[in-house]
Amino acid sequence: MEEQYLQLHLALISKKNMKYTKHILPVAILLLLGSCISQFVPQTTEDKDLLVVEGLITDQQGANTIKLSRSLPLGVKSVAKPVKGSTVTITDDLGNTFSLKETVPGTYVTDATKFQGKIGQIYTLHISTNAASNNASYQSYPMEMKPVPPIDSLYYEKVAFELNSDGTASKEGCQIFLNSHDPTNQCKYYRWEYSETWEIRIPYYVPNRICWVTNNSDVINIKNLSSLQEDRVTKYPINLISYITDRLATKYSILVNQYSLNEDEYLYWEKLRNVSQQVGGLYDIIPAAIPSNVYSLTDPNEKVLGYFSVSSNSSKRIFIKDRFAGIMTPYTNEACIADTVFGRTPVPASAWVIISNQIPLYNVFTYTQGCADCTVRGTKIEPSYWENGK
Repeated sequence: MEEQYLQLHLALISKKNMKYTKHILPVAILLLLGSCISQFVPQTTEDKDLLVVEGLITDQQGANTIKLSRSLPLGVKSVAKPVKGSTVTITDDLGNTFSLKETVPGTYVTDATKFQGKIGQIYTLHISTNAASNNASYQSYPMEMKPVPPIDSLYYEKVAFELNSDGTASKEGCQIFLNSHDPTNQCKYYRWEYSETWEIRIPYYVPNRICWVTNNSDVINIKNLSSLQEDRVTKYPINLISYITDRLATKYSILVNQYSLNEDEYLYWEKLRNVSQQVGGLYDIIPAAIPSNVYSLTDPNEKVLGYFSVSSNSSKRIFIKDRFAGIMTPYTNEACIADTVFGRTPVPASAWVIISNQIPLYNVFTYTQGCADCTVRGTKIEPSYWENGK
């Protein structure tokens, strides 16, 4: 019926005014095609229940984490299934064994008082799952902890997203860059992670007005210098912050961690990045085709996903407290203010007061909790390093 109606409608329009048909016809075609679209999930021979290993040990003080989970079928969007109750250990080339403790389901951590990675030593990961997870054993290839040079500089430049008629920026953010080099020319493959923190201030004088929000990077930042004569990274773009966020509204900080990789691990991250960015078409790299350095001791034919990373770490932090044009905020009056009640009229039970006045007596309220309580987005506990970046 839908197709017949569209065809009749087009015919009537065509008789009234043929010149409009050429504009309406493409739209009608798209509507017809849209009504025929259905989800396509390709059939694969890939095992739908593979062990996924995510782990990194460094030479820094503190606990190191190994996460174990089970993969999900292609096309299924859900949280990972943690592998609980496993025995996880790390051995080194000196004959030492370090046991990891399960803190939350599927997450295993080292004892910070007993284990800290050392440059030049070789580490191997060992995993034994319980009966609920097929009672299998896994092991990583031995991984040497390689040195990584320090980060030379971390800095930002303003970026104009929109301009005024006079050429000045009406909306701007910033691009954060990194410089690094290895004078020994030994580090040819790099990877970076970052953790960003920013201060938020609700413009209304509510009890929970100032908070801090922390977010970890979810992109893969890697660099291959193997084809270059000099081991130098110059103006590498770490993070672009747009005006469509309040990150830069008050004060912002970013901590960047730099890791050294061997060639195999670089190829792993490169292929994983291609998958996460959905580069190419349906028949490009699928997750099971990404090589892992963890294998099954129980079943040589079983595929394992993920990687056991071993690297020394260097880090650098910067603070940004600058003025950026056109920064958006979620705390506009239009977004927050619902209504005003005067005198002793009670505020609705499902609302929060954001402005309270005594003479004359009135209360302004909101139905959005985040406009009255910053802990909806962050924490009231100020980071220990925050005042260092005035």
